Amino acid sequence: MSNDLELFDVTIIGGGPAGMYTAFYSGMRDLKTKVIEFNPRLGGKILLYPEKMIWDVGGLTPTMGENLVAQLEQQTKTFEPTIVLGQQVVDLERAENGHIILTANTGERHLTKTVILAMGHGIPKMAKLEIEGADRYEVTNLHYTVQELEIFRGKKVVISGGGNSAVDWANELAPIADVTVVHRRDLFGGHEKNVERMKASVDVRTPFALSELHGNGSSIEEVTITEMESGKQERLKVDAVIVNHGMRGDLSPLMKWGLELQDGLLAVNEKMETNIPGVFGAGDLVTHASKVRLIAGTFVDGVNALNSAKLYIDPEAEKVAYVSSHNERFKEKNKKLGVEV
Repeated sequence: MSNDLELFDVTIIGGGPAGMYTAFYSGMRDLKTKVIEFNPRLGGKILLYPEKMIWDVGGLTPTMGENLVAQLEQQTKTFEPTIVLGQQVVDLERAENGHIILTANTGERHLTKTVILAMGHGIPKMAKLEIEGADRYEVTNLHYTVQELEIFRGKKVVISGGGNSAVDWANELAPIADVTVVHRRDLFGGHEKNVERMKASVDVRTPFALSELHGNGSSIEEVTITEMESGKQERLKVDAVIVNHGMRGDLSPLMKWGLELQDGLLAVNEKMETNIPGVFGAGDLVTHASKVRLIAGTFVDGVNALNSAKLYIDPEAEKVAYVSSHNERFKEKNKKLGVEV
């Protein structure tokens, strides 16, 4: 039965930037809010790149990922939403009264009037290097993420991959390491300015693929790279190998809920509405005609999704929240900060 569960106005599934900012904005709209995150802490995909410099958030000078997460988390908790960590929502059903019951992999259930899906590409799993025996080096000098830049100082580093993260890692490591980037295509997935910066500061090999690892049993000492068209091979001495071949996200629960997908993403309209009433989407998970794939874009998605959820609950409500300088919820908080209101 659902009547023994605490009812929330909005439940946000996903605690990355989209989910966190949406929770903050939900507080601005005076909604009882819950956030459910699979990982043991908030932050989403940014947690994989804590020392990555993030340049493209409005109003912020270049900020390390871990610092951006800390600031977002502090903002998220402004209106004291309920935060549930370490749970994956695996089932969604409609109660007789129209409310939505969410069931987690732990068996815990959550009752809510609306749902905002903000889980990015799902539970992220790094695409592993498909070379036999590669896993033996994962405890030494084969890396799938960069947690601490200093461990690469003065070393010969090969980065395999051509996505945004590979480009960013190359740029971050260039001042302190001898970096070679190996990518099977000439086209890179990063922002144009970052790609140009990388090409000017590191050794870029395209179109090449990392094809063999040569080690002493515990760590990699050399790698073989293969030219994609001619098959010509070259061996490079290395101290460390970083692999960024993308991430595979698990969105399998969505398949069971009857949600409409488009090219593997959640299809929403300009109001962030899905094909299920009361269920909305935001962030990297969604696709729509005006989608902007920046952190700033996830914030806008979250605002639009939350406003739609508010109107779903109360069709007579204001369409958007008042700005903070006119929002009643901030008056007491301003007084605590010693700011005149």
